[in-house]
Amino acid sequence: MSSPIAGRVVAVTGGARGIGREIARVLAEAGARVAIGDRDEPAAVATAAELSGAVRGFALDVTDTDSFRGFLAAVESLWGPIDVLVNNAGVMWVGPFAAEPEVATTRMLEVNLHGVIRGVRLIAPGMRARGKGHIVTIASAAARLSPPGESTYAATKHGVLGYLTGVREELRGSGVRISVIMPGVVATELAAGTDTGAATLLEPADVARAVLRTIEHPRFEVTVPRYIGPLVRLAELLPQRLRDLTFRRMVPDQVAATRGSTARAAYERGLADPTVP
Repeated sequence: MSSPIAGRVVAVTGGARGIGREIARVLAEAGARVAIGDRDEPAAVATAAELSGAVRGFALDVTDTDSFRGFLAAVESLWGPIDVLVNNAGVMWVGPFAAEPEVATTRMLEVNLHGVIRGVRLIAPGMRARGKGHIVTIASAAARLSPPGESTYAATKHGVLGYLTGVREELRGSGVRISVIMPGVVATELAAGTDTGAATLLEPADVARAVLRTIEHPRFEVTVPRYIGPLVRLAELLPQRLRDLTFRRMVPDQVAATRGSTARAAYERGLADPTVP
């Protein structure tokens, strides 16, 4: 029996590596036609060539409206209207809030939050006019929790959840679905050197499978693993003191976890340098 996603056109931002690459692989294997957009165009093209199925790589900078518009237009020129947009591109700086470089703050806000807003504004009108479509955004468990050392990153993910909550209400009854995927720590370059706390380290495939399930059976809030959502909602009902104690046990101190991490330092040097893909 074929998947409901078979033949559908899916655009994935930040798809050259990590979670995005795995999302592209899983969706293509389910029969979707997948367009990978990435700031590193050669990597996007190479990844598309490596994956089986209908996969193509394109240049995309989610911080640039013309680039995003051009990416979507190129995909539609190739395959027709986009059925699903997966907002996956993201960056993260970890460390004490007072030591966070301004360039890192700006980059996280532009990629993680404004990049999502930009994508929604560009894709949603056409979907609404057609009466169908699905926008899936990879947020983070940090949309509900705020680990020490990830204050700005968590703020961007809280912002994504808040923004899409409002957009979802505006699109109610239009046929356009909105979903937010909120995974814990995933074994990718972005999370290098960080701690999982009480949770298990996830693999990109765990998130990719959640995306496939969500496209096949749409839901708004999806946590990975699933138990995180109910646990957080339960903890939020506790008095403040008990809530703080609970979250301190659940949420790792990433300032301490990443101190002295060479892998983390290498990733963040690239984050601070706009010339690095």
